[in-house]
Amino acid sequence: MASYIVLGLASLHGVRAWGVLGHATVAYVAQNFVTAEVATWAKGVLGDTSTSYLANIASWADTYRATTAGAWSAPLHFIDAEDNPPTTCNVNYARDCGATGCVVSALANYTQRVGDGRLSAANTAEALRFLVHFVGDITQPLHDEAYELGANGVTVHFNGFTDNLHSDWDTYMPEQLIGGDTLADALSWATTLTADINTGAYKSLKAGWIAGDTPTDTVTTATRWASDANALVCTVVMPNGAAALTAMTDLYPTYYDGVIGTIELQIAKGGYRLANWLNLIYTSEVVRRELVDAVEKRGDSRALVPLERSVVPESELDGHKFLPAPRELSKAKLARAAVGYGCNHQH
Repeated sequence: MASYIVLGLASLHGVRAWGVLGHATVAYVAQNFVTAEVATWAKGVLGDTSTSYLANIASWADTYRATTAGAWSAPLHFIDAEDNPPTTCNVNYARDCGATGCVVSALANYTQRVGDGRLSAANTAEALRFLVHFVGDITQPLHDEAYELGANGVTVHFNGFTDNLHSDWDTYMPEQLIGGDTLADALSWATTLTADINTGAYKSLKAGWIAGDTPTDTVTTATRWASDANALVCTVVMPNGAAALTAMTDLYPTYYDGVIGTIELQIAKGGYRLANWLNLIYTSEVVRRELVDAVEKRGDSRALVPLERSVVPESELDGHKFLPAPRELSKAKLARAAVGYGCNHQH
């Protein structure tokens, strides 16, 4: 019964992190930094040779989890950091990722699956669609926070409307900045952010965004990404506590002006990280296959042992739900899931 509560009600947590606009912008930024080989590979995997091949599927995971078939994937969009903002902010994978998985374990799973040559074309495409989305999710600070259901329970006023802090960070503040949520809007925003990464304000920061990232230890890498975003909950999102935001007559323009730069930073960071991650996955898989092919040509089958292409169990090759080291949910996490994770905005 508890597991059904978690899967059913957790599906409401953090609806559409970054919204369609934010996810598409992350994808477009990534398209500007993947190698030509990776672009060709990704287009082939997705069966899309258009100039929006990643942006077109950036919000697929949100649409999928809203279906009966995809409801199981709802907990994979976030990790509930059991910290105490604004006093303390921190992410602990062992503490915060429950038995049904989280965005960190999901990134580990689908990183592994997308490079597994034994999977079907459909499963490989699914893995890539999930990766594109989850790298976006994990850069949204409130997707790495348990407080008030990722701030879905923090009622605020923004630009004349009553909603909640989570939905404002996801959707309404980015749309306030850009003025729309179409792919054309996302492409325009991504073009600006790409220039900032190449020659502007982010040029000196970009190396630090990806320092130490490695697909051979995705849990450590993704936990670092989650921790980086989660720290912003204490310093930027609610530095004076949630009550101070609830008491404000309107978050626009004072609060908005103070945080919109961080939202842009996180979108840029997500796109740059996604590109680097796909480049690393592709490179490691190409190298692995070249080594395997070379050994096979030599006829020394014993040398293939350390070059195993995947550690996914054979029984899981056609499944969705292989997750690293599931743990039991705490009573507090079960109770929180039972409350629900809704973005009850009224826009």
